[in-house]
Amino acid sequence: MRGTILILVGPEYEDLEVWYPKLRLEEAGFEVKLAGLGEREYRGKHGYPCPVDGAVGDFPAAGLAGIVAPGGWAPDKIRRDKNALQRVREVHEAGKMVATICHGPWILISAGIVRGRRLTSTVGIRDDVINAGAEWVDQPAVIDGNIVSSRVPKDLPAFGRAMLEVLNR
Repeated sequence: MRGTILILVGPEYEDLEVWYPKLRLEEAGFEVKLAGLGEREYRGKHGYPCPVDGAVGDFPAAGLAGIVAPGGWAPDKIRRDKNALQRVREVHEAGKMVATICHGPWILISAGIVRGRRLTSTVGIRDDVINAGAEWVDQPAVIDGNIVSSRVPKDLPAFGRAMLEVLNR
Protein backbone atom coordinates (compact mmCIF):
# COMPACT_ATOMS: atom_id res chain seq x y z
CA MET A 1 0.00 0.00 0.00
CA ARG A 2 1.13 3.52 -0.82
CA GLY A 3 -0.76 5.16 2.04
CA THR A 4 -4.28 5.74 3.24
CA ILE A 5 -6.73 8.23 1.77
CA LEU A 6 -9.83 9.22 3.72
CA ILE A 7 -13.01 10.02 1.79
CA LEU A 8 -15.65 11.99 3.71
CA VAL A 9 -19.19 10.64 3.31
CA GLY A 10 -22.54 11.84 4.61
CA PRO A 11 -26.24 11.82 3.78
CA GLU A 12 -27.04 12.39 0.10
CA TYR A 13 -23.42 12.30 -1.05
CA GLU A 14 -22.89 12.50 -4.83
CA ASP A 15 -22.55 8.83 -5.71
CA LEU A 16 -19.99 9.14 -8.52
CA GLU A 17 -17.83 11.62 -6.59
CA VAL A 18 -17.28 9.04 -3.84
CA TRP A 19 -17.01 5.83 -5.82
CA TYR A 20 -14.90 7.01 -8.78
CA PRO A 21 -12.11 8.46 -6.57
CA LYS A 22 -12.26 5.42 -4.26
CA LEU A 23 -11.77 2.98 -7.11
CA ARG A 24 -9.22 5.16 -8.93
CA LEU A 25 -7.09 5.61 -5.80
CA GLU A 26 -7.29 1.91 -4.94
CA GLU A 27 -6.24 1.09 -8.50
CA ALA A 28 -3.17 3.30 -7.94
CA GLY A 29 -2.23 1.32 -4.82
CA PHE A 30 -3.71 3.43 -2.02
CA GLU A 31 -5.83 2.12 0.81
CA VAL A 32 -9.09 4.09 0.85
CA LYS A 33 -11.24 4.48 3.95
CA LEU A 34 -14.76 5.91 3.90
CA ALA A 35 -15.49 8.06 6.95
CA GLY A 36 -18.85 9.38 8.10
CA LEU A 37 -20.38 11.35 10.93
CA GLY A 38 -21.39 8.43 13.14
CA GLU A 39 -23.91 6.43 11.11
CA ARG A 40 -22.86 3.08 9.70
CA GLU A 41 -24.17 3.67 6.17
CA TYR A 42 -25.32 6.53 3.95
CA ARG A 43 -27.42 6.71 0.80
CA GLY A 44 -26.19 8.75 -2.12
CA LYS A 45 -28.30 11.28 -4.02
CA HIS A 46 -28.97 8.53 -6.54
CA GLY A 47 -29.69 5.92 -3.89
CA TYR A 48 -26.42 3.99 -3.86
CA PRO A 49 -25.62 2.65 -0.38
CA CYS A 50 -22.29 3.48 1.20
CA PRO A 51 -21.24 1.56 4.30
CA VAL A 52 -18.48 3.48 6.06
CA ASP A 53 -15.34 2.24 7.77
CA GLY A 54 -15.86 4.51 10.78
CA ALA A 55 -16.38 8.07 11.92
CA VAL A 56 -13.97 10.79 10.82
CA GLY A 57 -12.50 10.99 14.32
CA ASP A 58 -11.46 7.32 14.10
CA PHE A 59 -8.78 8.14 11.52
CA PRO A 60 -5.85 10.24 12.83
CA ALA A 61 -4.34 12.67 10.33
CA ALA A 62 -0.85 11.28 10.97
CA GLY A 63 -1.90 8.02 9.31
CA LEU A 64 -3.29 9.67 6.17
CA ALA A 65 -1.71 10.49 2.81
CA GLY A 66 -4.69 12.65 1.95
CA ILE A 67 -8.36 13.42 2.35
CA VAL A 68 -11.15 13.77 -0.23
CA ALA A 69 -14.27 15.93 0.22
CA PRO A 70 -16.81 14.88 -2.44
CA GLY A 71 -19.97 16.79 -3.27
CA GLY A 72 -23.67 16.20 -3.24
CA TRP A 73 -25.64 17.52 -0.29
CA ALA A 74 -23.40 15.76 2.26
CA PRO A 75 -20.88 18.64 2.52
CA ASP A 76 -23.57 20.85 4.06
CA LYS A 77 -23.81 18.34 6.94
CA ILE A 78 -20.12 17.42 7.11
CA ARG A 79 -19.04 21.09 7.37
CA ARG A 80 -20.89 21.26 10.72
CA ASP A 81 -18.86 18.41 12.23
CA LYS A 82 -15.92 19.66 14.31
CA ASN A 83 -14.00 16.39 13.89
CA ALA A 84 -14.26 16.56 10.10
CA LEU A 85 -13.09 20.19 10.01
CA GLN A 86 -10.22 19.44 12.39
CA ARG A 87 -9.11 16.46 10.29
CA VAL A 88 -9.16 18.55 7.08
CA ARG A 89 -7.10 21.27 8.80
CA GLU A 90 -4.58 18.74 10.14
CA VAL A 91 -4.11 17.02 6.78
CA HIS A 92 -3.75 20.42 5.10
CA GLU A 93 -1.28 21.74 7.69
CA ALA A 94 0.83 18.59 7.22
CA GLY A 95 1.07 19.42 3.50
CA LYS A 96 -0.78 16.28 2.49
CA MET A 97 -3.33 16.17 -0.32
CA VAL A 98 -6.73 17.77 0.29
CA ALA A 99 -8.98 17.05 -2.70
CA THR A 100 -12.50 18.30 -3.31
CA ILE A 101 -15.14 18.36 -6.01
CA CYS A 102 -18.52 19.97 -6.65
CA HIS A 103 -20.02 21.17 -3.31
CA GLY A 104 -17.09 19.66 -1.36
CA PRO A 105 -15.28 23.03 -1.07
CA TRP A 106 -17.92 24.00 1.52
CA ILE A 107 -16.00 21.72 3.90
CA LEU A 108 -12.67 23.38 3.06
CA ILE A 109 -14.27 26.81 3.49
CA SER A 110 -15.59 25.90 6.94
CA ALA A 111 -12.18 24.44 7.83
CA GLY A 112 -10.68 27.84 7.00
CA ILE A 113 -8.12 26.67 4.44
CA VAL A 114 -9.14 28.34 1.15
CA ARG A 115 -8.22 32.03 1.68
CA GLY A 116 -5.57 33.03 -0.86
CA ARG A 117 -5.83 29.73 -2.72
CA ARG A 118 -6.90 29.01 -6.31
CA LEU A 119 -9.63 26.42 -6.80
CA THR A 120 -12.75 25.41 -8.65
CA SER A 121 -16.12 23.95 -7.71
CA THR A 122 -19.59 23.63 -9.09
CA VAL A 123 -20.69 27.05 -10.32
CA GLY A 124 -23.48 26.89 -7.72
CA ILE A 125 -21.03 27.66 -4.90
CA ARG A 126 -18.66 29.90 -6.88
CA ASP A 127 -19.71 32.92 -4.79
CA ASP A 128 -19.12 31.00 -1.55
CA VAL A 129 -15.58 30.13 -2.69
CA ILE A 130 -14.87 33.76 -3.70
CA ASN A 131 -16.41 35.16 -0.50
CA ALA A 132 -14.15 32.83 1.50
CA GLY A 133 -11.14 34.54 -0.08
CA ALA A 134 -10.17 32.09 -2.81
CA GLU A 135 -9.69 32.71 -6.50
CA TRP A 136 -12.32 30.67 -8.38
CA VAL A 137 -11.44 29.37 -11.84
CA ASP A 138 -13.58 27.48 -14.34
CA GLN A 139 -11.39 24.47 -15.16
CA PRO A 140 -11.99 20.70 -14.94
CA ALA A 141 -9.31 20.31 -12.26
CA VAL A 142 -7.09 22.76 -10.41
CA ILE A 143 -3.98 22.05 -8.36
CA ASP A 144 -2.80 24.71 -5.91
CA GLY A 145 -0.04 23.27 -3.76
CA ASN A 146 -1.57 20.36 -1.86
CA ILE A 147 -5.19 21.30 -2.71
CA VAL A 148 -6.86 19.60 -5.66
CA SER A 149 -10.30 20.77 -6.79
CA SER A 150 -12.72 19.88 -9.53
CA ARG A 151 -16.15 21.01 -10.72
CA VAL A 152 -18.66 18.23 -11.41
CA PRO A 153 -18.92 14.47 -12.14
CA LYS A 154 -18.03 14.87 -15.84
CA ASP A 155 -14.62 16.19 -14.66
CA LEU A 156 -13.82 13.06 -12.62
CA PRO A 157 -11.12 11.77 -15.03
CA ALA A 158 -9.25 15.10 -14.71
CA PHE A 159 -9.83 15.04 -10.93
CA GLY A 160 -8.33 11.56 -10.71
CA ARG A 161 -5.25 12.57 -12.70
CA ALA A 162 -4.77 15.71 -10.57
CA MET A 163 -5.05 13.78 -7.29
CA LEU A 164 -2.45 11.28 -8.46
CA GLU A 165 -0.15 14.09 -9.61
CA VAL A 166 -0.17 15.55 -6.10
CA LEU A 167 0.08 12.16 -4.36
CA ASN A 168 3.01 11.10 -6.57
CA ARG A 169 5.19 14.11 -5.70
